[in-house]
Amino acid sequence: MSAVAVRDLTVDLDRTSILHGVSCEAGSGGWLALIGPNGAGKTTLLRAVAGLVPYRGEVLLDGVGTGSLSGRDRARLIAYVPQEPVLPPDMTVAEYVLLGRTPYIRFLGGPGRSDREAADRAAGRLGVARFSGRRLASLSGGERKRVVLARALAQEPKVMLLDEPTASLDIGHQQQVLDLIDELRTTGGLTVLSTLHDLTTAGQYASQLMLLHEGRIEAAGTAAEVLTEERIGRVYAAHVCVTTGADGTIVTPLRERG
Repeated sequence: MSAVAVRDLTVDLDRTSILHGVSCEAGSGGWLALIGPNGAGKTTLLRAVAGLVPYRGEVLLDGVGTGSLSGRDRARLIAYVPQEPVLPPDMTVAEYVLLGRTPYIRFLGGPGRSDREAADRAAGRLGVARFSGRRLASLSGGERKRVVLARALAQEPKVMLLDEPTASLDIGHQQQVLDLIDELRTTGGLTVLSTLHDLTTAGQYASQLMLLHEGRIEAAGTAAEVLTEERIGRVYAAHVCVTTGADGTIVTPLRERG
């Protein structure tokens, strides 16, 4: 049984059709990367799975429809990291990461020792513990991204939804974050659904790719199956070279010379 399954998902926003009957799934420990040009519906799909936008169709977690789950139960299972989160400027890093434990704290209660330990572990893994006392407003874009990821990790979710998780990160921190996510799924069974603009990165890290175009599935499968020069050229209107070898599938943009 798949950890996450989407069945015939259709989303209309502001009287505009965004997704048209999309179906996909990812098993426990799987990583499904959603790729496609801007406006293809990638972020909307993540938001629908997170329960943040209305939809028609089904979203299942271990075979159970998310519509039957309370908000607290859903938050214990799914962590969503938006591309541009809104952060309270005066909150400290430690306070913000601890918010990831909210689904486990009783109403009108406070965080316990286990909650603080989980938040500390998450902060340590993302390398943000060293500035735990700093205000969020004082952080760089890359630091804020890692703090938001730490909060999601503190939730100890079964499924993590990541909208462009490497945006605003330098190449070193991009690798660190992606390697950590990969470790969590391969050793801890975390299921990952992410959007990724970099096609080579998607092919190297994700176990399956799904290419969206104008709200519909253009192709799905392994990187070698999905990332072809003809398909990328047609969907992205881009001139690229695709090579496949020991390092996986590499997509290189080519400059067209007049």
